[in-house]
Amino acid sequence: MKIITTHKGTDFDAFASVVAATILYPDAVPVIPRSINPNVRAFLSIHKNIFVTNWVDEIDLQAVEGLVVVDANRWNRLDGLEKISKNDDIEIIVWDHHLDGGNIKSDWECIEDTGAAITLLVRQLKKEKKFLTPIQATLFLMGLYEDTGSLSFPSTKAEDARAAAYLLEQNADLNIVSSFLHQAYGVKQKKILFDMLRSESRVILNGFHVGFGKLFIDGHVASLSIVVRMYREILNVDAAFGIFSNKERSKCIVIGRSNIDDIHMGTIMRSLGGGGHPRAGSALLRSVNPNTVETMIMELIKGNQETSVQISDLMSFPVTTVPQHISMEEAAALLRQKGCTGFPVVDDYKIVGILSRRDFHKIKKPSQFKFPVKAFMSTDVITVSPEKSPMYAARLMVKYDIGRLPVVDKGDVIVIVTRSDAMMYFYDMLPD
Repeated sequence: MKIITTHKGTDFDAFASVVAATILYPDAVPVIPRSINPNVRAFLSIHKNIFVTNWVDEIDLQAVEGLVVVDANRWNRLDGLEKISKNDDIEIIVWDHHLDGGNIKSDWECIEDTGAAITLLVRQLKKEKKFLTPIQATLFLMGLYEDTGSLSFPSTKAEDARAAAYLLEQNADLNIVSSFLHQAYGVKQKKILFDMLRSESRVILNGFHVGFGKLFIDGHVASLSIVVRMYREILNVDAAFGIFSNKERSKCIVIGRSNIDDIHMGTIMRSLGGGGHPRAGSALLRSVNPNTVETMIMELIKGNQETSVQISDLMSFPVTTVPQHISMEEAAALLRQKGCTGFPVVDDYKIVGILSRRDFHKIKKPSQFKFPVKAFMSTDVITVSPEKSPMYAARLMVKYDIGRLPVVDKGDVIVIVTRSDAMMYFYDMLPD
């Protein structure tokens, strides 16, 4: 079985791309996440007999042999596909318009800089002379207009305009497009905007004026993105962030809007586990303090420069080190005794390697447990200095896929920062 899917928080561009892909890959099953935008949900409720889709939890993932991903190229943006991500036998195809790099290793891909992902698929549909019904053309135009602001966003390319013209030629209905893309701005939204303005916070970061609005909300509130856009316009700042916390559901919705290219919302939100475009993005976090989220965003804008919270605030004491000449057998016993997952390996107090549980997998026969640690340790050591920020440490851990960072001061290992230490900071669990 081959499936087609897209990112969580499915918008019209993502959904339209899924439907377009079903025309290009007629043997594939369209699968969408449970979390979809309210206007897309409204559209689906009316057109569910025309656009038949499946929820991801309705699919037998063990039967999947092929995967088509649209409007995304990172595994963490997909819903419930962790098992598939570890299966190297699955053929993967990617259609996306985000150029900042992803971690989905595809067998074939079309990734180009356009205002909307649907633009790429429409171009292919036109090339293959596929027939489009008026309602399909209308849906595709909704996706294109939503992501390009009806061709007004700076990210819009000539290719988007050509795709829009082609869809209009295929009888796309602009009245329907307008009705579903029009975002409601009612009493709830007005109150939220008023509360954000009443407690607004403005800072200057790297010479740019940035506004932050933090608010606790009850239940689901639609059209928060339009509230954040208006918030930015009223404050007249270069960028604005709305941080909306829901205590009952233990989640935090972060929405950002920018008026300049220097503050790339897509990049910032991807660092928080979400996504977006140069001037618009969002992320959903769970069990996190809104003040911590604000700090993280400011660090990202400042380029992860030093902040009031430093690595020295996170360090695990005391650090256990091992000399390079002890046996792997002795090191294993020490790991069990200390309950650790790894040690810095030192020679005369200078770090020469790292020994982790992964290194024990290199042992192929019992006699090798008598070998010295230096025969199996990793010598490509990544270290950090105590004055660096937690965000900097976390980025190193992600980049190099490591669970611990030796903290080195003047060449000496003083302590170690673990992945757990970094996560405690990000989720506001530092001790008083």
